[in-house]
Parts: sequence; structure tokens; C-alpha cells
Amino acid sequence: MVDAHETHVIVGAGLAGAKAAETLRAEGFTGRVILVGEEREPPYERPGLSKGYLTAATPRSDLFVHESPWYAAHEIELRLGSPVTGIDREARAVRLGDGTVLTYDRLLLATGSAPCALDVPGIELGGVHYLRRLHDSERLRATLQTLGRENGRLLLVGAGWIGLEVAAAARGYGAEVTVVEPQPTPLFGALGPELGGFFTDLHQDRGVRFHFGATVTAIEGEDGMVLAAHTDDGDEHPAHAVLVGTGALPQTALAVEAGLEIASAEEGGGIAVDASLRSSDPAVFAAGDVASVEHPLFGRRLRVEHWANALNGGPAAARSMLGREVAYDRVPYFFSDQYDIGLEYSGYAAPGSYDHVVVRGDAGKREFIAFWQGPDNRVLAGMNVNVWDVVGAVQQLVRSGRPIAPDRLADPSIPLADL
Repeated sequence: MVDAHETHVIVGAGLAGAKAAETLRAEGFTGRVILVGEEREPPYERPGLSKGYLTAATPRSDLFVHESPWYAAHEIELRLGSPVTGIDREARAVRLGDGTVLTYDRLLLATGSAPCALDVPGIELGGVHYLRRLHDSERLRATLQTLGRENGRLLLVGAGWIGLEVAAAARGYGAEVTVVEPQPTPLFGALGPELGGFFTDLHQDRGVRFHFGATVTAIEGEDGMVLAAHTDDGDEHPAHAVLVGTGALPQTALAVEAGLEIASAEEGGGIAVDASLRSSDPAVFAAGDVASVEHPLFGRRLRVEHWANALNGGPAAARSMLGREVAYDRVPYFFSDQYDIGLEYSGYAAPGSYDHVVVRGDAGKREFIAFWQGPDNRVLAGMNVNVWDVVGAVQQLVRSGRPIAPDRLADPSIPLADL
């Protein structure tokens, strides 16, 4: 039975918010838990939107964090389709778009991120897509199915994770795919140039065309629909649909208006929180994509946009809201599926932060582990491609901070655990 002695409000009904609400109840909190989301869908997980759900391999029901009756059964108040328009920190209250005011004892901001907008002529045309929400994936899937039946052309703006996963899905439907990317390789900002050739070959082998070193400057259309995209080097790419995948920005508008500390752009630009996920206001916490966390392991702020951060960050924030001792030091982790490869990445190694990349295994056979090492031979990150059951060992190498000779790291005859 809920009593009203305390109220904890969670703004953002995604994975981080749903797992935080779940944890509040699991940890014995008996006050009110209010989970507020601007989407009308119950909380769901986003990876499938560019992977299994987009390819029709995953049913819709598998996306949701919990079945709808679960929330009522655990006395969690779901307020869906209710955007929050403001936070009054002095009154400890949030204001909803319909004028409702909710007071709180603790507030968690799990507002996530939003796709970076592309500001070019023609962006308003009917065949232009972004991919962030469930209905985005459903609309894009219908488009890819049509393109596949009609030998249509998809143009992808950006060769990041979303762009490459959508490229793989589109080729699976039979659509023609062109990717325009200003950097010299795919995933340049995420992995650096060393692995770029691997992903270029992977997609080119499946018929994807890349146009590197160029930027889309306009989208041409007729009768409201896409016909082509133009780039700054004068090229024209015929297209029947465009997906913009140029990254994402943390949704910090509420936090900025409320006067909370925001991290610098170099630190990810999210809501600045300490290792306990507490913001500059001791009653306000942040988790998931929007949080820039003072990370105990890396000694700097990190803002991580991936699924595992929401999965683990929401519960950590909930425990912190309840006064538990929390030091959120998870090794960043994400995964991707493209064609017949699956990969997992653990750690943090931004371009410029590492000295070299070591490959263990056979990249030509697409079965290997890549390690990013610092100048002192510490392992900063590792990515296993079609090699399984090694994430724990890779994360232990990252966490240990030990120098490891590159030749030993590359030697598959030496078990990772022995390193």
C-alpha cells in the first residue's frame, strides 16, 4: 500500500526511467512513484528500432520494458503523453503541458537525447526520416519495404551506428543504399580510423555505396517527395528516401531553464552529475543519455548514449535517491548487429586518447577482438566481433589499468584471463 509521505517523480519514460521506478519499489520505497513521459507508448527499449524491429525479426511486444499492467500492479503512476514544461526547484515541483503541477521530494531527469537536426533546403520533404522513437522505426520500416519491392534508393546522411545498422536493414529489404559521410571512414568519431576500413568493406561487400569527405547541402524533391540529395562537392545522389543519422544531443532544456549545472561540450554537454548521479541540486538526479557523469574509473565526465547505460544508470540513480551509497563506475558498453556480424564494445577510447589499436584474431574472417591502448599500454577499450563470451574479460582488462605488452594482447594462444 502506497503512502504519501514522500513522492519521487521521474521525468522521461524510457528504459532509464522505467528501471529507476522498478528499483525504487524493489528497494522498498513505499511513497508515490510518478513516471512522466511525453510519448504515449509505455516505456520501451530503443536498440531494436534500428535492429530487430526494423528488420521485422523482433515482435513489437518484445520492445517494452514491462507489460502495461505491471505498472499498476506495482503502484507506479504512469503519465504518458504528458510533456513536462518546467521545473520549479524552490517549490520542488514540475509543471506538465496540461497545467498539472506535481510536487516531489526527489526528482530524476531521464529525458534522453534527440537526433541532431539537418538544416538544409528540402529537409521538410515527405521522404526524410529521423530514427529515435517507435513510430519513427515503424514509418521507416514501411519505407524500406516499399523501396525493396520497387528497387528504390535510400540515402543515409552519416555513417555512425544508426546509419550503418539502417544500411544493413535496408539492404536486407533489397533497397539500394548510398551513405554520405564527411569523415574519411565510417564510425570515425566512435572508433577512430583504424577500424573504418573493416566497416567500409563489410558494407561495400553487401552493395552499399559510400561517399566520404562530403556533406549533404540540399535535398531535391517533387510533389513533396524526395528525388535526390546534393553534396558540397557538387555531386548529386538519386534517392527516394533519406535517413538523417548525424548524431544525437542530450535533451537538457528543462535542466538549463531550471538552472542546473550543464557539462561542457567536451564532457558531452549533458546534465552534470557526480558519481552518485546527483546534480548540482541535491534533490535532483539524472541518468541515461542526458547525464554527464563524473566517472570514478576514467577520472573525467562521460556522457554515454547507449542501452546499457540506461539499463544500469536508472537503478543506480534510484538507489541514490533513496540515500544509498552509490558510485556509478560501470564500464561503458554497447552492441551492434549488421548483416552476419555481431559486436560488443566495452570501454572508452575517443580519437586522440589512445596510442594504437591491437587486433587479436582474423579481421579478414570477421572474427577478432580489437583493443585500444594508451601510450602506457593500458587497455582503454575493446571490441569483440563475432567472438563471444569475452565481455567480462575485456572489461576486467579495462578496469585493471595494467600495462599489457601489445604482442601478448594480440596473441590468441594466451587466454584473456591470463592477462
